[in-house]
Amino acid sequence: MHPIRRLAATLLLVTAALVAVPASAHAAPAGLTASFSAANYGSYWVDKYVVSNPTSAAVTGWTLEFDVPAGLTVGTGYHGTVTRTGNHVTVVNAHYNGTVPAGGSTEPYSFWFIATGTNAEPLNCRINGNKCDGSADRAPNAPTGLAVAGRTTRTVSLRWTAAVPTDFPIASYDVYQGGTVKASVTSPQATISGLTPNTQYTFTVKAKDTRGNVSSDSAPVTASTLNPADDTVAPPAPGNLRSTGRTATTVTLAWNAVSDPSGISAYEVYRGSTLAATVTSLNATVTGLTPLTSYSFTVRARDGYDNSSPPSTAVTVTTDDAVGSGSYAKVGYFVQWGIYGRQYFVKNLDTSGAAAKLTHLNYAFANLDPVNLTCLQGVTRGTTQNPQDPDQGTGAGDADADYGRPFSAAQSVDGVADTGWETLRGNYNQLRKLKAKYPNLKVLISIGGWTYSKFFSDAAATPASREKFVRSCIDMYIKGNLPVAGGAGGPGAAAGIFDGIDLDWEWPGAEGHPGNHWGPQDKANNTALLAEFRRQLDELGAPQGKRYLLTAFTPADPAKIAAGWDITRADGTPSVFDSLDFANVQGYDFHGAGSDNSWEPGRTGHQGNLYADAQDPYSFTFSVERAVDTYTQAGVNPRQLTVGFAFYGRGWQGVAAGGVNGEWQTATGAAPGQFAEEAGTRGYSNLLAMVPGCTVYHDTQSVSTYCYTGPGGQWWTYDDAWSIERKTAWLKQRGLLGGMIWEMSGDTTSGTLMTALNTGL
Repeated sequence: MHPIRRLAATLLLVTAALVAVPASAHAAPAGLTASFSAANYGSYWVDKYVVSNPTSAAVTGWTLEFDVPAGLTVGTGYHGTVTRTGNHVTVVNAHYNGTVPAGGSTEPYSFWFIATGTNAEPLNCRINGNKCDGSADRAPNAPTGLAVAGRTTRTVSLRWTAAVPTDFPIASYDVYQGGTVKASVTSPQATISGLTPNTQYTFTVKAKDTRGNVSSDSAPVTASTLNPADDTVAPPAPGNLRSTGRTATTVTLAWNAVSDPSGISAYEVYRGSTLAATVTSLNATVTGLTPLTSYSFTVRARDGYDNSSPPSTAVTVTTDDAVGSGSYAKVGYFVQWGIYGRQYFVKNLDTSGAAAKLTHLNYAFANLDPVNLTCLQGVTRGTTQNPQDPDQGTGAGDADADYGRPFSAAQSVDGVADTGWETLRGNYNQLRKLKAKYPNLKVLISIGGWTYSKFFSDAAATPASREKFVRSCIDMYIKGNLPVAGGAGGPGAAAGIFDGIDLDWEWPGAEGHPGNHWGPQDKANNTALLAEFRRQLDELGAPQGKRYLLTAFTPADPAKIAAGWDITRADGTPSVFDSLDFANVQGYDFHGAGSDNSWEPGRTGHQGNLYADAQDPYSFTFSVERAVDTYTQAGVNPRQLTVGFAFYGRGWQGVAAGGVNGEWQTATGAAPGQFAEEAGTRGYSNLLAMVPGCTVYHDTQSVSTYCYTGPGGQWWTYDDAWSIERKTAWLKQRGLLGGMIWEMSGDTTSGTLMTALNTGL
């Protein structure tokens, strides 16, 4: 018998020998109760909670909470899922003991755990939020010492002594004028505004605990607002207004104090003509700003009689970019399907060292519902193997990979296996674990891609369709309300995982995958769609003081840019960059054979050259430089652009002799790929291992890397550490935001390419 099973069997046999720890007196039960007992096994204790249901109806679902006292160490728990935050333990029922029948209990499958040290009953036991013994909560004590701390013509400031808690910590205080709540605060002080000058008021305060229990009233206090006729002289304007800090969405300001015979009651900070903040200190942080935007600020002083000073001298500040001045974005795409043939898991981002180097991680891809024109989730339906099938991605998705599949301990970021009963499993749960380990990493859901862009044009067609589409995506991915699929998902299941949305519409106003819907109207609708995403994301984030990110994958081809992307404000029309935090510009796939020998099967060519190649025989020459110039020459701020790097190669076979080591030579078609359905494509690591005898060459003129097996053989184009070093130096010289990677599974297990990118940036 397995040792744990043998221990469990022994402990179940000795249940009757458990030593009960005395409990406090019980009141009439209002729901489930939980009783504690402990059994001494010499070197350890077995502590147990029996959940009972004294009511007349079955109760489904229970959560047990308690605090571990000093000297007690809680070990492995059984018959419940345990999480710990400091000394606080939360236990959620197992699937087999979650329903407690009327008059019954969780026996013989009650939660128990191994305990060592000085055994004592845990503190603050709660079952489904109620006291474990079934007694009622006690309200907190009333606040004392309520007093007037200050007055103006329209405000009264109050202070009081913090209330003494009973069963729960104090959460907030409500200030009453008569029977009306005038303010709710979390500290023992408040300023009541909107009052009438020269008028008497009476106030009381009540305390509220974290469970919503409310105290009785404090002793009242009476105060009169000031009479404005007693002082009509304004204070002088504050001096030396200056910026002391900035982020992408905030500006911190400071100024010198001014004096007034009546005292200064507040300083008012204006953004242009809009009141942005009112403070009593000599500094303020203005929030809710837009990245890379210039703002003008002034500050006024206000005395106790509401006389306002002239404005200070204005100061102009431009907000920062998405990653901060002097830093660079490193954006990596993680592909949903990488867990299959590639055997690349979220955990590999950690073990390769990539997660510690990335700033942003884009999860690819989410699809669009072909009927409802909303974000699609909750389905498990693969794509067809024919890349020319117009319906290759229609209705496809993989909810199992996203949040349904249980991962083993070996596949898990934290080494803890899924049980198969969690409401969130799969890649999403691993992303949550990765973010816990790397809290500065931003994770975005990427919508669309080559195969899933068919219905973007329809979803973006009207204001109503845009509003509906955006609302569905935010609800699903930002709020985390996933459809239930395979027992996983549900309201809030994925909340907190995604920090924003990345749109990969390929391509508005231009042909992409066969069968895609597109037309000339897409350009304006794309701008409007991004504006709608920005509006709804800002609306959601404003109460939290959070800016949700909005990015997009944008083309390198100037013709596709012109057809679908408003990138300039020169004529006064909106720009997509009014809405985007930044765009990831395609820096690869300039040439390739295609998995079905479409595209350019008959001639080799560089897929990601930095500069135009002088030997390029095509009438239009692609390059990273040309793509970036298209954006920046239209007025796009370079700090809103990243450049794409390929962590894979594109290859041809049957390559003729000639040229410079096979450059731009004829070929018979795509070379064998890493997977049968992906001819002409291999991840960087696979390319190194599986194409023997491929001699590496570095084209210093175009800055491109390729390898060649010789006449009649294979020719591959890709990025390596050499090209990455030179490209990153160039993008820094051009003042760009950073680099983007498609896609992470192509790298070596030690993260060779990611290390090169990180070193370069």
